[in-house]
Amino acid sequence: MDKHLEETCVDSQAVYDGHFLHISRDTVRLPDGKTALREYIRHPGAVVILPLLPDGRILLERQYRYPMHRVFIEFPAGKIDPGEDWLECAKRELAEETGYTAGRWQHVCTIHNAIAYSDEHLQLYLAQDLVPGKASLDEGEFLETMAVTLEELQQWVREGTVTDVKTVIGSFWLEKILSKSWSLD
Repeated sequence: MDKHLEETCVDSQAVYDGHFLHISRDTVRLPDGKTALREYIRHPGAVVILPLLPDGRILLERQYRYPMHRVFIEFPAGKIDPGEDWLECAKRELAEETGYTAGRWQHVCTIHNAIAYSDEHLQLYLAQDLVPGKASLDEGEFLETMAVTLEELQQWVREGTVTDVKTVIGSFWLEKILSKSWSLD
């Protein structure tokens, strides 16, 4: 159906092969027969958790993000390990980063957050019936947790305090879910 838009790989070269990220430079054949270069980041994928506390507040994190040289407010999230199940990854990340476990989990959606330069995709999960516990952060990981109302989160999105794409999208999903405009079947 979309053949007239597809690009076909002619040659692929690994430009950088790091511990976490891998960068490729591909020569592609364009729909008109010409060739072009495409550089992109290969990413294993990640999960994002939308943790809803029993009192209706939302659990968020404050974490310094080095590439942007500032602290961001965001949902708990983390990359998937090789061979790991997506839901198990979400459960692990929530427990490690916040100490919380959830009695109920629902898949919300898949998002592709950087389609022009990465194959990264994120699986969003709603976590409910949260029970507190002790966080066990990875070595070199530093963050704080905080609980806010949906209204506070959306105000921060509106005024530009929250700009992290996964958190912006997750906040809109939460609004639809909590208002019962959208259901997770």
